[in-house]
Amino acid sequence: IIVITGDMIDSRNTKVDVAISFAQKAVNIAPVYYINGNHEARVHEEYEKLKKGLADAGVTILEDNSVDITIGDEAITLIGLNDSSFRTEEYEDDTKTQNVLHQLISVVPDNDNYKVLLAHKPHYFGSYAGQVDLVLSGHAHGGQFIIPFIGGLIAPGQGLFPEYYEGSYIKENTEMIVSRGIGNSLFPFRINNNPEIVVAELTKIAD
Repeated sequence: IIVITGDMIDSRNTKVDVAISFAQKAVNIAPVYYINGNHEARVHEEYEKLKKGLADAGVTILEDNSVDITIGDEAITLIGLNDSSFRTEEYEDDTKTQNVLHQLISVVPDNDNYKVLLAHKPHYFGSYAGQVDLVLSGHAHGGQFIIPFIGGLIAPGQGLFPEYYEGSYIKENTEMIVSRGIGNSLFPFRINNNPEIVVAELTKIAD
C-alpha cells in the first residue's frame, strides 16, 4: 500500500491539479490511503477540491476512521487521524496532547488486529504510544538541517532541536516512523537532509 500522511498541497501554492495527477498514477502501483495535514487545514476550499479529486482517483481518505486490510487470513487495521489543525472543539482543562489522545481513542476500533496509525504530527507521540502498534508520520521536514552528532535543527510544533524529526522511535511498545518527506517548507533548503520515501515491510512473527 501507499500512504500519504498529510501536506499533499502547500497552502501558499496549492497546485491541487498536480497533487491529483500524482494520485492518479500512484493508484496504479498500489492502493493509496491519505490523511490531511495542517496545510490542508489552511485552505478549506482547495482542500475540498483535493478530496474530490483523490476520491475520484480511487484514493481512500481517512479522517478519524479506519479500514481493515486483509491478505489471506491475516488482517491489519489502518487508522487515519484527522489533523488537529482541523479541530474546533476543545475539552475543558485539557491540553492539546490530551485532546489528541481523546480523539485517537474515539477512532481506534476494538479488535485484535495489528494497528497502523497515520498521523501527520509526530510531536503527539506521547498520545499515540500504547494505543496502536505502528505510527507513520511526517510534518517535521527532517529537522530542515541535520547537524552531525546532534540531529535536526528545527521542526514545526517542536521548535529547536526537535525530539522527533526522522527515522524510527519506540515508546510503550509502539513504533513511530517519521518521514523526512519529499517536498520543501517555507524555507526551501535542506542540509544533510535528503527527501525520502520510506518503505516499511510488516512481517508476522511465527507464534
